[in-house]
Amino acid sequence: MAFESLSDRFQGILKKIKGQAKLTEANMEEMLKEIRVALLEADVNFKVVKEFVSAVKEKALGQQVFTKVSPGQMVVKIVHDELVDLLGADQCEISLRHKPTIIMMCGLQGSGKTTTSGKLALLFKKKMNKKVLLVAGDIYRPAAIDQLVTVGRQVDVEVLNMGDKLSPVEIAKKGVEKAKQENFDVVIIDTAGRLQIDEVLMQELVDIENAVHPDEELLLVDAMSGQDSVNVARSFNTKLHLTGMIMSKLDGDARGGSALSIKHLTGIPIKYAGVGEKLSDLEVFHPDRMADRILGMGDIVSLVESVQEEIDEKEARKAANKMMKGTFDLNDMVQQLEQFQKISMSKILKLIPGMPKISDEDQQKAQEEMKVTKAIIYSMTPEERKHPEIIKNSRKVRIAKGCGKTNYDVNKVLKKYEQMKEMMKQMKGKMGGRMPNF
Repeated sequence: MAFESLSDRFQGILKKIKGQAKLTEANMEEMLKEIRVALLEADVNFKVVKEFVSAVKEKALGQQVFTKVSPGQMVVKIVHDELVDLLGADQCEISLRHKPTIIMMCGLQGSGKTTTSGKLALLFKKKMNKKVLLVAGDIYRPAAIDQLVTVGRQVDVEVLNMGDKLSPVEIAKKGVEKAKQENFDVVIIDTAGRLQIDEVLMQELVDIENAVHPDEELLLVDAMSGQDSVNVARSFNTKLHLTGMIMSKLDGDARGGSALSIKHLTGIPIKYAGVGEKLSDLEVFHPDRMADRILGMGDIVSLVESVQEEIDEKEARKAANKMMKGTFDLNDMVQQLEQFQKISMSKILKLIPGMPKISDEDQQKAQEEMKVTKAIIYSMTPEERKHPEIIKNSRKVRIAKGCGKTNYDVNKVLKKYEQMKEMMKQMKGKMGGRMPNF
């Protein structure tokens, strides 16, 4: 996961300083030295590291310590604020004020522009309920148009496919015309990349820019390419008017140095981050939330958003109501398990402060356990699922045989069910019978 090694280092460094009774120039110097090494090891640009450490030192030594705030807490706040500033300070999500909002995607060949165009389309469609048109403007790469058509089908978004007879500029113009005529909210133009930056590529992008005047010109950069991504961004920005970047493979870069360097060195904000291979794995890049994660403060807002995206709110309310009334049965339990299976537990735990890491192996075990639980419950009769109290030994034997498990496995499921019921009773007592809000 992005920034994982840096996060571990920063949390250790700041834990030590928080334990100090007071700040001195000596313990500050030691902390700043460790921060400098941690950032350099995370592949953060040397110039950026130097300026970051200098800013932290200046603010920390110049701060008056308030009576209710320890010196260590003050330093944590200063480091946090500087990280936010480094990552981009303001949230830079695309504003869809114009209709249609025209977005031009740029990048090198092989950076994943076509797939990312689909990810962006899905994000606008799913989260913002926007009508999106994808425009196949890469007429050079073999199968690029077919790939975008396939991606469009997967995210259920229309694709303008004009083949490879017209120029990319004409295709872009036709796409914008269609978007205006057919009342699309957003039009995303997928452009051609090259193996390296060249004049022909740049001139074509400049021509598209001049022809359709995009509201957003987004450059896709690969987090795994490290400081090379800074050079790519600078080169594109000399000819184009880039408004933002999408950083792909941020989940695969444990160091995260390019993400910490690129905004400061180029002035171009990161607007979105690719965090996985699925078409739904694109997130708005929030500098403040990312700083929270790096410093081990969690990210509760993203946690709530992630759960809301995956969990069916009506089903959750219905289950909560039944729990509070004491009518929660095994049918409800299996429904809740199916809801939880939609969520990546490793992703969720990373957003909760102080939670331990969960390995892929542990997550796989949890998924397998859920499958076994569901198999056992589905092996029961409708009456048994509704009234688990009637399940005595002879019924347990039949249920176990029906799903290829043992009496011990059946007892484990029933015990889990009883524990959930007991937990709900305690919650009901604490809440005075009120249903929780979702």
